[in-house]
Amino acid sequence: MNHGPDDQGPDGLDSDELALRRMLQHAVDEIEPRDGTLDHLRRAVPARRARKRQALVGMAAACLFVGTAVPALVHVSNVTDASVNSSNAGHGEQAQGGAGHGKETEGGESTSGGSSGKTQDQGKGSDKEEDKGTGTGPGTGSGRPDNPMATTPAGVSACTAEQLVKAAETADVPDSAGTVYGTFRFSNGSAADCIVSSPGTVSFAPGGAADATKISVARHVAGDAAAGLPDPSQELTSLVLKPGDSYAVKFAWVPSETCPTTPDPTTDPTPDPTPTQDTGTTEGTSTGGDTGTSTQLMTGETTADGSVTITNTTEAGAPTAAVTVSNACAGTIYWTGVLTGV
Repeated sequence: MNHGPDDQGPDGLDSDELALRRMLQHAVDEIEPRDGTLDHLRRAVPARRARKRQALVGMAAACLFVGTAVPALVHVSNVTDASVNSSNAGHGEQAQGGAGHGKETEGGESTSGGSSGKTQDQGKGSDKEEDKGTGTGPGTGSGRPDNPMATTPAGVSACTAEQLVKAAETADVPDSAGTVYGTFRFSNGSAADCIVSSPGTVSFAPGGAADATKISVARHVAGDAAAGLPDPSQELTSLVLKPGDSYAVKFAWVPSETCPTTPDPTTDPTPDPTPTQDTGTTEGTSTGGDTGTSTQLMTGETTADGSVTITNTTEAGAPTAAVTVSNACAGTIYWTGVLTGV
């Protein structure tokens, strides 16, 4: 239905639209807001806007935190990885370089740079063991080999061959198992302090029936066959040796075989009459001089004379102390690091 301009109301609406408008207005005439609605809206709208602003600020702070924390975390991870790798590398060098047996060289010589030969677990000794290795004996030690606070005093140099003096070289009688324990001791014969950081070199020379191929040299470690040697936790990586003070290196000869026995050429054969059956005669006949016995000659046996001369040369290259262990032909020489107060 078309309406002309005369049918339009003042708002530009035609009569049908005006009628619909009036119907809608009458439909909501009785609808009224609750009491306090306007006050609620006045409070709720600003609160909602404030919550939105807080959420935006929180998101911005979180982004800023992530942006600054990630580079720092990457840096810390890199530093931690480097520390772990360095620790593992040092441990591997200790395990391969001398923490167990000393490195043997041709001619029965074993050297060490001062390693105590102990493992990581063995290094976790008690405070009493640490004090025992650092304080009571002559001189002042730097502590156990894993002591991170060990430092070299300023102005004190390493002991030279001219400063060190051979003080003692002893060997005890064999115990019930045939093990022989001994001690090499050196002192500072000069008027100045010096530092000892290594037990030096231990070597051996076989004598008589001793077999060099059956003799070995090894650094002492906890649990080895030389149970009578001091615990490796007492060994020092460095020792300030004052004039007149001394340090010791202990050793143990642990035999693996006894010396062989050989016929004794100095004893005369001894007759051993033994009845024998005479098969050269028949019944009713005789050879005249046969008596029915023959003499067997026996020779005596003696233990071969064998010995091992064990030497210890200081880190400076001199002096050298030596001890000869008799009745020794095959076995292992165990030796310690620098000790004091023993």
